[in-house]
Amino acid sequence: MGTHNYNLTEQFEFTGKAKTLSVIAIVIGIAAIAFGFSNHELHERTFANLLLMGYYFACVCMSGAFFLAVQFVAQAGWSAAILRVPQAMAKTLPIAVVILIAIVGLGLYTHNLYHHWNAPGLTDKGAANYDKIIDGKSPFLNVPFFMARQVIFLGVYSFFAVLLSKLSANEDLEGGLNSYRKSFKYSCIFLVIYGFTTPIFAFDTIMSLEAHWFSTMFGWYNFAAMWVSSLATMAIIIILLKKAGYMSFVNNSHLHNLGQFIFGFSIFWTYVWFAQFLLIYYANMPEETVYFYKRFEFYKIWFYLNLALNFLSPVLLLMDRDNKRNENTLLAVSILVLVGHWVDYYQMIMPGAVEEGQNGFGFIEIGTAIGFVGLFTFTVLTALSKKPLVAKNHPFLQESLNHHL
Repeated sequence: MGTHNYNLTEQFEFTGKAKTLSVIAIVIGIAAIAFGFSNHELHERTFANLLLMGYYFACVCMSGAFFLAVQFVAQAGWSAAILRVPQAMAKTLPIAVVILIAIVGLGLYTHNLYHHWNAPGLTDKGAANYDKIIDGKSPFLNVPFFMARQVIFLGVYSFFAVLLSKLSANEDLEGGLNSYRKSFKYSCIFLVIYGFTTPIFAFDTIMSLEAHWFSTMFGWYNFAAMWVSSLATMAIIIILLKKAGYMSFVNNSHLHNLGQFIFGFSIFWTYVWFAQFLLIYYANMPEETVYFYKRFEFYKIWFYLNLALNFLSPVLLLMDRDNKRNENTLLAVSILVLVGHWVDYYQMIMPGAVEEGQNGFGFIEIGTAIGFVGLFTFTVLTALSKKPLVAKNHPFLQESLNHHL
């Protein structure tokens, strides 16, 4: 092992232009939401965009906690020097959870966001709009049980996210292996819970927007989207920190590993996306094609843009080894992937949540997205600034500092 003179106590200062821009972005987001709610005809679009960005915000932070748990369980050494970034994302998860639960709750109790199964009369056999399929699903799709699942799942994710971040802080103070062993143990428990519940969480929050349609692939399709989005977010934060003069201990090999993950899981996302489509076609289930018909017919540009951004861009640009190790290329691809999965979630949510004729694209969509980006930036960078940028007592830190591919 070589010797290095890295500053292992350096701390990020969240001040200046980054803080100002994040606050401006939040203000733009508030203005877009206020504009949407000021016009009764735009309520559905506004709620759908809030759900989209609230879900995206929570998923990226959840996957930050998932990244931490995977690294602990795998006893990975390469990532020890960059764990502070996913820890900041994980630490922000409770804020994202409160926002998402508020959006879902308001959508259920004050609006028709989940009107496909929550409208009056759907489960009443004497009503004119009685729906036998929805009635059959009512033991699962009912408001109290639905909200209970949201609160329990997201609450458990938040508990483990905060716990893993706290154990890392304790490791800085106490040294030794006690905190690391606890992190390993709790990560094992978290991964089992996360693996079983995230598909249900995706079924509830997104797939139930179109309750007649179902896909057994949908949970893993969402998992792939949230996981690769989180990896891209980590890559962006790390590269921008390096460009700002921080994290000099992060080298091209660390970026290479992140690039490999983004490349590989973009292909996995495409596989699940296509498999979901192919199963309906190959099994000859015309009643299921309504889901894709709406997306082909009314969202055709978004449909193909989704594939271009989330499959073609990362595959073609990150296939080359040198591109994975190049800061500017990886940064550009990561931004494309994040925009791409916004398009992905837009495709999932809008056709089911917004009635035909009321859909559109404009200030509400752009402004809400900018607002949540600002909120994410403000909360994550604030959390990142609370501790040194490297976990100095991590048992595999030296391996990470000398990481070379």
